[in-house]
Amino acid sequence: MRVNVLLFDAGTDSEGIHSLEISGRTVVLLFENSEDAERYAGLLEAQDFPVPTVESLEKEDVEFFCREAGYEARFIESGFVPESDEERMFMAPPEANRDVSNWKDSEDETAESTEVSDSSPPEPGDNPELDALRRRLEGLL
Repeated sequence: MRVNVLLFDAGTDSEGIHSLEISGRTVVLLFENSEDAERYAGLLEAQDFPVPTVESLEKEDVEFFCREAGYEARFIESGFVPESDEERMFMAPPEANRDVSNWKDSEDETAESTEVSDSSPPEPGDNPELDALRRRLEGLL
């Protein structure tokens, strides 16, 4: 079975796959329907995120890649209806995105920067879930 994923710089040495950080997990979305993937890519572009390409790949290959990288593969079926706030991110990207302006330049430094950032206190904007909660709490004041 083929699935649709969002790739950045597809077919180049700096190719990257779109993922979400959810509760300390890195989640890669595998869309059954290419139109859903195209819509999600358009929403990312509207947020001034780098424009991804929708690529059709074998589901088993993507799941293997995710297992090897320590990522969670999440299959999004056609007609998927979210049942939680977390699942809503599978249909529309979060409002806040991680800064990826230098992702191409720092591929080898990714593991090092992750380790450093995990040991240091989070900066505002680092955690979209925390930022959303902060906005809700401020709205109550």
